[in-house]
Amino acid sequence: MDSKLSRPLSCIAVGLMTLCLTLPASAQYIWLDSKNVKNYSDKPPPPSVPARRILKKPRVKTTAPATPASASTPSASAAQQKPVTPADKNAAEKKKKEEQAAKDKKTAEEAKQAEVKAKNCERAREYQRTLDSGQRLVRADKQGERSFLSDEQRAQEQQEVQRVLDDCK
Repeated sequence: MDSKLSRPLSCIAVGLMTLCLTLPASAQYIWLDSKNVKNYSDKPPPPSVPARRILKKPRVKTTAPATPASASTPSASAAQQKPVTPADKNAAEKKKKEEQAAKDKKTAEEAKQAEVKAKNCERAREYQRTLDSGQRLVRADKQGERSFLSDEQRAQEQQEVQRVLDDCK
């Protein structure tokens, strides 16, 4: 009778040991990588994987809430546990497109400003070459009368051109 009783007990013991050994295996992460391939691991996915692509996280027992009391309201916890809906995905995608459009617009504006600055710098270099050439320069005043630049005026013009060129570097 002892052998009849020991066999079921040993089967139960083996079953319990198997169960205990397989429980840690259920604490796995499952996520989709950039090529939509499922990955299984007992370690968290890399930080480059967005949260929406993590399919399963292991359950973690918590003894005390780690969030402040203001965040533990029912609406805040419901918002954290709320599943991602297609409308949420569309809104996130739309926001991402708008941000990209704004970024592209800013880049285009910066490129335009850089082009204008380059043209102004080239004009200033040309004018500096003209001033440095020593030839007599004529300027028209408000009434349209032409007058030659004096040496003082030429020196003043050279200083102003040099200030502009200092910003071009």
